[in-house]
Amino acid sequence: MGYTNVRHYHGGLADWQEYGAPLDSGSLSIDTVVSKPGPLPSRDLSAETNTSFTARLRRFQLADRLADFIDRQSTVRLFLVWMGMTLAFGAIYWLAGLFHHSGLLETGRWIDGSEHGLWSAIYFSFVTVTSVGYGDVVPRGVARVAAISEAVTGLLIFGAVVAKFVSRRQDEVVREIHRVTFDERIDRIQTNLRMLLSELQSIAMMYDDGIGRVERLNARLESATLVFAAELRTVHYLLYRPAQAPAEPVLEGILASLASALQALYDCLHSRPDEVVNSPLLVETVKTLSRLASEICGNCVPAVYAPGLTLWMDRIQEIAARLA
Repeated sequence: MGYTNVRHYHGGLADWQEYGAPLDSGSLSIDTVVSKPGPLPSRDLSAETNTSFTARLRRFQLADRLADFIDRQSTVRLFLVWMGMTLAFGAIYWLAGLFHHSGLLETGRWIDGSEHGLWSAIYFSFVTVTSVGYGDVVPRGVARVAAISEAVTGLLIFGAVVAKFVSRRQDEVVREIHRVTFDERIDRIQTNLRMLLSELQSIAMMYDDGIGRVERLNARLESATLVFAAELRTVHYLLYRPAQAPAEPVLEGILASLASALQALYDCLHSRPDEVVNSPLLVETVKTLSRLASEICGNCVPAVYAPGLTLWMDRIQEIAARLA
């Protein structure tokens, strides 16, 4: 109706008229509007929305490409670019002194094209790019625009150099944390495998000697197999991720402990009385152990190991086949 700054009335035009607000007396009356409602003219905002969204998307893509390009550059290259830009702007200031009322002023005198003027221009360029600004040399004319451009560009490039140094230090810290965590993980695997071997041997001995109730021994066996399955998954992960595999002497000790633990589990299962009924949990856990262990062999893992490690892997696969 021509009004743009109006309040919202839930009662519509009737409430608006009752309140006493002004109405536009055009060709349409209030009765016509109320009795014959029609579609209000509306703008098609889809084209404008798509245009603005495309423009924002292009800006984001340009910023991402610029960030990726800077991230791919080395710290030395970025520093050389920063130095080259500083020297280039110094030459621009020096050449600007050849024009009248443009260039640099040093203690009230124009810097000319002499050698002293060149060193003064380079000095001013370094002072500007580092945002120090002592004030002994000041720009005039076109040199002011160049000084502003140099200050902004120099701060951005130098910020990228500082970010590179910080990122490198963070990467070193993260790698050290991963190394320490990985070493602790390997130590835990070796300790748990030794404890499992001792536990399984103890259970097998108690089965053979008839010491203890069978129900309690079965519960201990189920708990031991669950822990065994978790450790076997970890060993399986180490072998199938060669980039994170430990040193071969350490890996050989892990494989030897794993083979001994699997053999102890096999002996423990065959030492139980014949009337013992296997629980579903024990059956599924032993199947999981057999499946994971069968995938540890010299021809299965992606990395190539020493012959001694291959023999241990084949030994583990043989025991897994008997467990199945």
